Amino acid sequence: MITTLAIGLSLALLLGMAAQKLKLSPLVGYLVAGMLVGALFVTSEPDGGGTLWGIAVDTATVNDFSHIGVVLLLFGVGLQFHFKDLLAVQAVALPGAIVCMVTRALLGAVFYYWLVQDSGWLSATLFGACMCVSSTVVLTRVLADNKVLSTPAGHTALGWLVVEDIFTIVLLVLIPVFFGGESLGPALGWLVVKLALLVFCVAFLGKRIIEKTLTYVAHSTSDELFTLSVLVIALGIAVLSSTAFNISLEFGAFLSGMVVGQSKFAARAASDALPMRDAFAVLFFVSVGMEFRGGELIEHWPLALSALMLTLFAKPIVAYAMVRMLRRSSRMALMIGTSLSQVGEFSFILASLIAGTYGLLPDYAVNVITGTAIITITLNAALYRYVPHLVKYFEDRGIGVKQSSGELPSPAEDVNRVIMVGYGPCGKILTDILSSYHVEVVIIEMNIDTVSQLTKQGRLVLHGDARQRTILKLAGVEKSRAIMITSFTAPTAEITAAARSISPDIAVMAYTAYHQTAFALRKEMPKGDENSLFFSGEEEVALAMTSTLLTYFGATDEQIARETAHARDSFTRTAIRKMRK
Repeated sequence: MITTLAIGLSLALLLGMAAQKLKLSPLVGYLVAGMLVGALFVTSEPDGGGTLWGIAVDTATVNDFSHIGVVLLLFGVGLQFHFKDLLAVQAVALPGAIVCMVTRALLGAVFYYWLVQDSGWLSATLFGACMCVSSTVVLTRVLADNKVLSTPAGHTALGWLVVEDIFTIVLLVLIPVFFGGESLGPALGWLVVKLALLVFCVAFLGKRIIEKTLTYVAHSTSDELFTLSVLVIALGIAVLSSTAFNISLEFGAFLSGMVVGQSKFAARAASDALPMRDAFAVLFFVSVGMEFRGGELIEHWPLALSALMLTLFAKPIVAYAMVRMLRRSSRMALMIGTSLSQVGEFSFILASLIAGTYGLLPDYAVNVITGTAIITITLNAALYRYVPHLVKYFEDRGIGVKQSSGELPSPAEDVNRVIMVGYGPCGKILTDILSSYHVEVVIIEMNIDTVSQLTKQGRLVLHGDARQRTILKLAGVEKSRAIMITSFTAPTAEITAAARSISPDIAVMAYTAYHQTAFALRKEMPKGDENSLFFSGEEEVALAMTSTLLTYFGATDEQIARETAHARDSFTRTAIRKMRK
């Protein structure tokens, strides 16, 4: 077992790093590592003949650990799943994902039925269902690498994938019912009853137990015990759903992740559990690669080519058309469509269940899905880098861009806009950083020479006083996420009041010279206002110097965090005493 894990994880590490170096998804490296393990270390000969240096890999061990990876993958999905995030983008994500999944499943079924001899519509439909689900892991990584994860288009794409994940979980629950050999009517009835009981036990009764357990363990100040508690909860509820309720392990893991995700320990559980999930998930991708047979991909090349065309062209085209039909910009449509042009982990899980457990798909169909995933994951990361150039090409020609009657283009619904008051050194640094993350920055500057220079650079800039409501309206304050005041000499209170009079919920961030001024501004904000942040130069410099000095002396991150928090409290207490005097 140790040899098996060492070989699998070592190759996955080396090839994952190589893929990362080539600016590809590490998943490509993990899958290729599995292919190498299967080619070099796996043999059907009882004496181990044909293996490299006589070393054989225990495929059963890899498969067992890969099942843990699947459970933790679903636990992670549940941990990060929030209905409010889906509701925020439901206007596009919900209808778009449903229509696209149905369309892609039908196209996949038609191709399969047409190309595979003696295939029935049942197998064709199941093949189409496997091909219609994109990879959450790949999509998240691609969006993050291209700095668009926090944009409205990124949020919508993630919401889209949430709908696809829910569809996958529903299939994982229903497939055993439909193909388990029992009468469909009673089986569905019992499924509903068992699901209700499981949800009640975990979401209502178990929630209190889980909360109290994690609270008790957290008081022990042992990171190891807390991590172990999270693992026990994830695997325990998954096993409970399978043994006591005869429902899939995956659904139980997803449900336990949702329960923990709604608790006050969500952030800590994510930081502790997700690295553990990633380690076991690597073995899942290695096991998928081990089962891959390139020869079958070549032998059944018409089916492989059709699956590839469906994923690389049909999926993004349908997604693009749906987003445009829902009256969103071509920018958002291109970003979402391109990000969906791949298949990944949930396609493997579905295909393995359908083919391995119920024999409803031939092994070569699973190989086709695996080969399609390897190719599309590789191409997706490479192609997505060209999306901004394609977007700019369209926007330069006025395609999908609406212009306002004012001086500046109206912010699109798929772009975050921030107003930057002042373009000194601080304003310039913030503008460059925000622009690199595809945040649209509108600069309000009083220096006419600076305005002229920024205009030549193609920046969105207005010359005027940010205290004037007219200037703020021209800058698009109604549709802006935040206003940042980067000059300590600016009349922060007046600018804030003017901006809030037009857009009451806009976030305000301001730089002041003295901590006393920043503290006074915080006190003037309405009670419960968490969007306004005021930073003082003397406080931030003192904290930065403290952190740097402690690092120099070898302090741990925990010690540095504790001392900086203590310093902030000290600044606040000093400001309160001065105000009372």
